[in-house]
Amino acid sequence: MAPHNSSDTPVTVLGLGLMGTALASAFLKAGHPTTVWNRTRSKTGPLTAQGATPADTPARAVTASPLVVVCLTTYDDVIALLQPHATELADRTLVNVTNGTPAQARTFAAWAQEHGIRYVDGGIMAVPQMIGTPAAYTLYSGDREAYETHRPALASLGGTRWTGEDPGLAALYDLSLLTGMYGMVAGVVQSFALIRSQGIEAREFAPLLSDWLDAMTASLVPGTAEAVDTGRHLTDVSSLAVNQAAFPNLLTTFTDQGVRTGLFTPMRDLLDRAIAEGHATDGLSRLVDLLKA
Repeated sequence: MAPHNSSDTPVTVLGLGLMGTALASAFLKAGHPTTVWNRTRSKTGPLTAQGATPADTPARAVTASPLVVVCLTTYDDVIALLQPHATELADRTLVNVTNGTPAQARTFAAWAQEHGIRYVDGGIMAVPQMIGTPAAYTLYSGDREAYETHRPALASLGGTRWTGEDPGLAALYDLSLLTGMYGMVAGVVQSFALIRSQGIEAREFAPLLSDWLDAMTASLVPGTAEAVDTGRHLTDVSSLAVNQAAFPNLLTTFTDQGVRTGLFTPMRDLLDRAIAEGHATDGLSRLVDLLKA
């Protein structure tokens, strides 16, 4: 199936929260005839002013375009909205960029396939303000042919990255990336809580923290990946034994400075387990294996 011209594919966007509105706006700016629907109709107003066509019902919205993009809050919302419209969706491409789990994506993809709907799951790696810029990209998985057909239109939103035909892979990649982000957020907020416990302003400390995290992640991420994939965890940089010995200083200082320890006690427990299981000379990469259920 040949790709459509990148500027003439009609697109429907269902759900006009901050992200859905940004998606619809990007399609419009790229020249796509865009139909929009939202449960609260007033949210279609700004997009209508940009040239979008508002739809009175989900059924009319779906039938307006060969490419239907849905961006709601939860998968339950998506199911409730779309399951009554399986007939209208048949033979169309449905791209679901609602945040969810791999299992939810696979279950919904099976429903779509049963009803003749070409299903592509998506994970947006951007905030709404980034949509339509080179800084944004979306992960996709599922029906490869449908993805390739509509990739030029989807490129209106930013970069496109295919992860595989398993519909759950986009969500898995998405949540894995978010896991790294939330881990970093936990460290950043704990760091600021600690430095502010002494009356030092976060703005004063921020440049030091930013430079330190940049330096650490530059080697930590690729180095850990190499060790995990090869199974070679021995290190001459910072062993688990060294980290286990030093870590109590963090927890003690948190307590002494009146900062809660809850974000960091699981790391202490994991280090203790690593040593107990005989991995004292390994690097921190060994912890990846210990997290397997």
